[in-house]
Amino acid sequence: MSIPKRVAVIGAGSMGSQAMWRLAARGAEVIGYDRYAPGHDRGAAGGESRIFRAAHLGEARYIPLLRLADGLWEQLQAETGRSLRRRSGSLVMGEAASPAMRLLLSTSAANGLDHEVLDREELERRYPQHRLPDGHTAVLDRLGAVIRPEASIQAAAARAEQSGARLHRYTTVREVVPATGGGVQIVTDQGTDHVDAAVVTVGPWINTLLPDLPQTVDVRRVVCSWHLPTRHDWFAAGAPAFVRSTPHDCFGIPSPDGISVKLGLSYAYHLPVPDPDRLDRTVRPEELGTFRELIGELMPDLNPDPIRMSAYMEGYTKSGNPLVGHVPGEDDIVVMAGFSGSGFKISPAMGEIAADLALDGTTEHPVDFLAPAGPNAVSPATSSPEVGK
Repeated sequence: MSIPKRVAVIGAGSMGSQAMWRLAARGAEVIGYDRYAPGHDRGAAGGESRIFRAAHLGEARYIPLLRLADGLWEQLQAETGRSLRRRSGSLVMGEAASPAMRLLLSTSAANGLDHEVLDREELERRYPQHRLPDGHTAVLDRLGAVIRPEASIQAAAARAEQSGARLHRYTTVREVVPATGGGVQIVTDQGTDHVDAAVVTVGPWINTLLPDLPQTVDVRRVVCSWHLPTRHDWFAAGAPAFVRSTPHDCFGIPSPDGISVKLGLSYAYHLPVPDPDRLDRTVRPEELGTFRELIGELMPDLNPDPIRMSAYMEGYTKSGNPLVGHVPGEDDIVVMAGFSGSGFKISPAMGEIAADLALDGTTEHPVDFLAPAGPNAVSPATSSPEVGK
């Protein structure tokens, strides 16, 4: 009988909790580390809701990963008995002639995604909460859903622990370095562990822990606001989450408690974060201006005065694609970082791929275009990263 491979997962958040779950399911000896604990609000996963959608405004090569994630979301719910996703559909709205909307429509049709194009009259009939400017169109993605991020992270981590994983909570990893003779050393304030492989999923702390990656991850402060509807029932019949690409790049999600609507803006509105340990979590009144503008133009039955505003962090790459794969020159260290605001929906797929790379050294899933030493390292930004938390 072979000895199980010993794998460390550093960061038990959006990607790390899923990696722990998939590694433990395959019999690995999993050791997790997190500077806080699963479900904390210090990274990118806070705010009670994220969007799952198959209709994608960006790279068409994500569609197989979205399909893989879709099945794994269902599996995680079945294994844990937790309600983690609500299948409500999602709306994507933007200028019909824009490259992003044309790409979305062509890839949705080419890949057989269940979607419907809505003109202004049909959108107003079904979803009167939204205004559609002249020349714009809406696409209803019937596979869309609302995900509960904190609950999902805790569920995946708990399932991993039930399967034998060990998780060191409130433990900061200081170094991840190749060990003499093979494997990896994990250095914490409590000591040093030796493992066969490591998966590094530390979100906004990636530049500190792995400073020699081919590309630096740009850490940004993301502000979300929650607004009460003044008329129309945003929550009737499982109202869909939505993304707008123009005239304001933004997203919105009816809250799981049925009280408010969560709004967020795109990369262009996010301030740099010099030190992720010192995130400015205070949201100032002047930061509300763009939210008020888009509400007035596109969603006038939301109260522009929020009942809550919160700040989080996201990591962005120049290409808008995450770094997924082995650290260049290090076959025993896998990195997953820089998901540019659109990674949570595919996090179970990333967990499966992390398990493949850590245990087998390769994966059959199509992620070569995300390799840290591949196109990600040299591709210039062709557009701003896709909006949508």
